[in-house]
Amino acid sequence: MFILATLPLWLVGLRIYFQRQVLAIFVLGFSSGLPLMLVFGVLSFWLREAEVSRSDIGYFSWVAMAYAIKWLWSPLADHLKIPLLHNRLGRRRSWLLTSQIMVAVAICSIALTDPQQNLALMAALAVVLAFASATQDINVDAFRIESAAIEMQAALAAAYLTGYRLAMILASAGTLWLAALFSDGPGYDLAGWQHAYLVMGLCMLPGIITTLLSHEPVSGLMQQQRTEGSVLQRLLAWLKQAVVAPFIDFFQRYKWHAALILALIACYRLSDVVMGVMANAFYVDMGYSKEEVASVSKIFGVIMTLVGAALGGILINQFGIIKVLFTGAILSAATNLLFSALSQVGYDLMWLTLVISADNLSAGIATSAFIAYLSSLVNLAFTATQYAMFSSLMLLLPKFTGGFSGQWVDQLGYSNFFIMTATMGVPALILITLLARLSHTTADKKAAK
Repeated sequence: MFILATLPLWLVGLRIYFQRQVLAIFVLGFSSGLPLMLVFGVLSFWLREAEVSRSDIGYFSWVAMAYAIKWLWSPLADHLKIPLLHNRLGRRRSWLLTSQIMVAVAICSIALTDPQQNLALMAALAVVLAFASATQDINVDAFRIESAAIEMQAALAAAYLTGYRLAMILASAGTLWLAALFSDGPGYDLAGWQHAYLVMGLCMLPGIITTLLSHEPVSGLMQQQRTEGSVLQRLLAWLKQAVVAPFIDFFQRYKWHAALILALIACYRLSDVVMGVMANAFYVDMGYSKEEVASVSKIFGVIMTLVGAALGGILINQFGIIKVLFTGAILSAATNLLFSALSQVGYDLMWLTLVISADNLSAGIATSAFIAYLSSLVNLAFTATQYAMFSSLMLLLPKFTGGFSGQWVDQLGYSNFFIMTATMGVPALILITLLARLSHTTADKKAAK
């Protein structure tokens, strides 16, 4: 106790990140973040090296739309028991384990595919990976929210984001390094990419082990009452409880403010997601090697991701979610302008380092604030369904719009394309401002009463 008393207050506060449940969320965040880059991000680098056109790469990004429609099957995670595993592991862990195994198998299957010979097969496998990964995200989010009280959600969000972003960097920089390591020489080598993806498949093991060793969280799910009658009547009763009730609950709690909230969720990540679709193709076209992109991402990307995630959690505790949400939106749009400048500068490792560092820092701050914001909107009675609805809406418009990014680059060039994506961040700033003012007005009215 004396030692703790003599330590700086901020250092004592870091103890929360070493609690068992926070560490578990960190690893599960890693497990969630790993497939995201493999389903498209680094895959676009592979496709571009394999001489797939930018337009096709843009359309290929639509496989990630699975993340944007995951709310369609998210009620199953709340209400459907997986045979055999449910009784042994519980609802959340049984769903987690099943989805994690599917992700690992899908990654390894992509590793055995040649995009030059069968691009359609690779696209189909990428769709399978995206659906398995989205299912894992649904259950990790529900597991995270149900694992602790609201007071710990900021720490859990920061741990989740740190694990998530580290996995994204490993899946991008690590895969690029491995692909270069396993290649016979510079340039495109199919075997190098295939071996790299097989290694990434093995990286799902920590998440699987954590799922098996974790405790099943106490769920706030509303138990569905037993319904007598025909199969159709029971099905309709289940749909009402599992699908309709979560949506009704959200609109009842937020009333007409719900429309503004949903609009903000829909466009908050528009700027960085649309830009990100073409990022790896941009690196290839600018002449950066796999090793160079991997080195910069691994060193400076990791540092800035950790700083951004930690800083986001600290700022939220100090200034509240809305202010940090606004700051994150500004930073995310501003870093796109740095990409535009890089396209004008040309091949320059120092500029690449600056751009990737700034991009990861802003993403860390913005994403930690956004995760905390979405978590605050959830009713624990419908954890998986409501959070999946929010996180799906978050990606629906950006992912759909990003599918046209290859065409826009061909028409506008990289510099103007990045400027255009920066302007896509303006609507989010306007909506955050409106919601902040409405929140103050509502609070003042309540205080007056």
